[in-house]
Amino acid sequence: MNKFLRTYIAVALAMIFWSFSFIWFKVANETFRPLTIVFIRLVLAVILLTLFIFLTGNYVKIKKGDKKLFFLLSVFEPFLYFLGESFGLTYVSATVGSVIISTIPVVATLGACIILRERLRVINYAGILISFIGILVFILNKDGSISFNIKGLGLLSIAILSAVGYNLTLSRLLGSYSPVFIVYIQNIIGSLLFLPIFVIADFRHFINTSFPLTDFLPIIELSVFASCGAFILFAWSVKNIGISRANVFCNFIPIFTASFSFIIFGDKLSLQNIAGMLIVISGIFLSQINGRQKSINNALTLTGKTA
Repeated sequence: MNKFLRTYIAVALAMIFWSFSFIWFKVANETFRPLTIVFIRLVLAVILLTLFIFLTGNYVKIKKGDKKLFFLLSVFEPFLYFLGESFGLTYVSATVGSVIISTIPVVATLGACIILRERLRVINYAGILISFIGILVFILNKDGSISFNIKGLGLLSIAILSAVGYNLTLSRLLGSYSPVFIVYIQNIIGSLLFLPIFVIADFRHFINTSFPLTDFLPIIELSVFASCGAFILFAWSVKNIGISRANVFCNFIPIFTASFSFIIFGDKLSLQNIAGMLIVISGIFLSQINGRQKSINNALTLTGKTA
């Protein structure tokens, strides 16, 4: 098998793993609370990434001036991001969650435009507008009422906004550290941030709940495949085929999630939902057409995927 084919298989597997992450969370949430899922997922991911980092020799010493940036990065993602996404998914379906989260590149692009005064092309602005129209088509009923849970949408919006802060912070670190190393450090800090909350809010419930070991399987899948495997595969694919080509595949995540949710949960989508999803994906694609600074573009590619 040649390298070209291996690369595209790798990036396709990464998209499938990230698509399944919304489903694995929904399954895990039937037994465990969101904070428990997040904390165990992060701890397992840290263990796996520690092995990967030291086996591949990717560990480097963090510069003194960058320690504050790493802490801020971790506050945005995974801490605030996971709080918003995990609790948001308790109110909406896996498909709805994946569609809302898929708009992160759009909102992050808009954030870079507003905060960093980054100049965008007309087609990028058109893509941003089209994506938001797609979301409205997806969630609005014919009478103008919202067909999905407001709390869920609000919590997922927190995840999206935290991803914007993550994107802006990450752009200052990418030139000095590899993406995998950055994810490794932010997961360590994220675990430490979640530890006291888990102990106070969920630990008693966790130890007093009777469950078979098989109930851990979705959390293990989240750690192994979504938090570690998918990201490593994606980072390797970016190295081989470039950011632009690899990032196009990310637009398929909500489609994959909807397909898997239909097979596993029997979730159904109306023609209006399908139309809204396609409009969102089209807008995302247009908003990401090149024309921005390389460091911001690299950061944007990783935003929302490192959790």
